[in-house]
Amino acid sequence: MDKDILILAIESSCDETAAAVVKNGSEVCSNIISSQIDLHTLYGGVVPEIASRKHIEKINQVIEEALRVSGYELTQMDAIAVTYGPGLVGPLLVGVSEAKAISFATGIPLIGVHHIEGHISANYIENKDLEPPFICLVVSGGHSHLVVVKDYGEYEIIGRTRDDAAGEAFDKVARAIGLGYPGGPKIDKLVAKEGNPDAIRFPRAKVEENAYDFSFSGLKSAVLNYLNGCRMKEQEICVADVAASFQQAVVDVLVDHAMHAVKQYDYKTFAIAGGVASNSALRKAFAERCKAEGIRFCHPSPILCTDNAAMIGAAGYYEYIKGVRSDMDLNAVPNLRLGER
Repeated sequence: MDKDILILAIESSCDETAAAVVKNGSEVCSNIISSQIDLHTLYGGVVPEIASRKHIEKINQVIEEALRVSGYELTQMDAIAVTYGPGLVGPLLVGVSEAKAISFATGIPLIGVHHIEGHISANYIENKDLEPPFICLVVSGGHSHLVVVKDYGEYEIIGRTRDDAAGEAFDKVARAIGLGYPGGPKIDKLVAKEGNPDAIRFPRAKVEENAYDFSFSGLKSAVLNYLNGCRMKEQEICVADVAASFQQAVVDVLVDHAMHAVKQYDYKTFAIAGGVASNSALRKAFAERCKAEGIRFCHPSPILCTDNAAMIGAAGYYEYIKGVRSDMDLNAVPNLRLGER
């Protein structure tokens, strides 16, 4: 296109109220995130009703700040991109309602964006020359997807979790060993300082029907059984070793499945996305395997792995240039599947 395309993006699928201005799909002019982590930590996890109320309180402020930091006016936006699924229905409704209201009042086109597509698109922001096709592993609190990115906005899910997502397993194990919420960052921080990943041999699950699928409920149960066994025998529990051994089991499964897919599909580029993609052990393991096998490894910065609006703006840009527009009947779809509209 001859002119720059400016996207105002809104993300509110869980407990981050976020807005961003993105130029041409990869230049982040602003990326404002209002996190609710401290609030939900009191409850050991996200409380949807509280999250929804906080989104309502913060969303106007966050959008105004995103525009101010970007240096652009609302009237200069070419489109408004908003996450409409998957996620928590209450929080999603806040973002979708806000985006629809702005679009209706200004006449600026509206584009509904899939949350997972946003995570994948975060890779385009810092890897300017990245183009499909490639394999992407999306790992977060609610999703563990192995995806073939065939083209912009065109995906094939070849592997998914059969039970707990990787991030969900991190949260449950962290709670069991007394680290609290959010589990992923706290386990990562503890293991980085201390902890032996080879101290305890936890299981690495494989799904017979599909070599690319994941299952983490058995690993979670194995950790809980180990902890209960130690307590019954009055044996000392080294929390750091449990955390490190659990994390290593998750990393091993994610890396093995993903690298198997990359080789089977004969792709030379692999990317990761989602909250768990900021895990230092996972990033290191993928960097080493990809280097050894001559595969290009792409990953967003940690801030772009969390729920943020810049990634929604990147995904929204590619939808915009394809001519995708959403009507005023756009609604929140909490169980939206990747590739559906």
